[in-house]
Amino acid sequence: MTGRLDGRRIAITGAAQGIGAAIADACAREGASLYLLDLDAEGVTSVAARLSTDYPAARFAAAELDISRGADVARVFSQGAAEIGSFDGLINNAGVNVFHDPLETSEDEWRRCFGINLEGAWNSCRAVLPGMIEGGGGAIVNIASTHAFTIIPQTFPYPVAKHALLGMTRSLGLEYADKGVRVNAIAPGYVATQKVIDWWNDAPDPEAARAETMTLHPSGRIAEPSEIASAAVFMVSDECPFMNATCLTIDGGLSVRQHG
Repeated sequence: MTGRLDGRRIAITGAAQGIGAAIADACAREGASLYLLDLDAEGVTSVAARLSTDYPAARFAAAELDISRGADVARVFSQGAAEIGSFDGLINNAGVNVFHDPLETSEDEWRRCFGINLEGAWNSCRAVLPGMIEGGGGAIVNIASTHAFTIIPQTFPYPVAKHALLGMTRSLGLEYADKGVRVNAIAPGYVATQKVIDWWNDAPDPEAARAETMTLHPSGRIAEPSEIASAAVFMVSDECPFMNATCLTIDGGLSVRQHG
């Protein structure tokens, strides 16, 4: 622990597992107080309780939240600010995979994809921006995806939402730069989360599916959640004060490689 986030008050969505939980661990190690949010109330409460034990000098709180419900987001974020203080950091990690053939995508699935991956991120931004502006600044990090600038067939409408999330990142970054608020994104490729492991296990040949994923990457492996978390700490800290309205790609070179 080097104290890079001492005194910071950061909200993290989708914090019960995977990348979100790894980001929570990394921010807590650096001294931040955290407000952890997830649909999985038991899971996110467990993460907050563990961090409270491991890092007693900081404050940790958790709440169940569906970020697609704007009124709920405003209320829950207000409660969080009362518990740990006004937020100067937000990491929008919550998201959902919605992959279909375009013409087979139902209206419900379309709304679900955009309600969580785009509107949910905006709902959270809208909840913290007034306090950041009033407090003289802050940092927002949106967890996007390499789907934000590449297209894989049969993954519609997920890349549409992630392209839009990247556009929102750039727009908000420019809108509030003169208020001291930085808004950036991270675009991970494949990451070794439980969702990816479940995806492999659901394949007819799990080992073959895993091997195929690895061979897509120049290094022959995929990212660990902690590697995305390290970048999130950097981007929400004061170490990159002139980084704004941009996206950091963390995919081991996957999106640069023309042929597998």
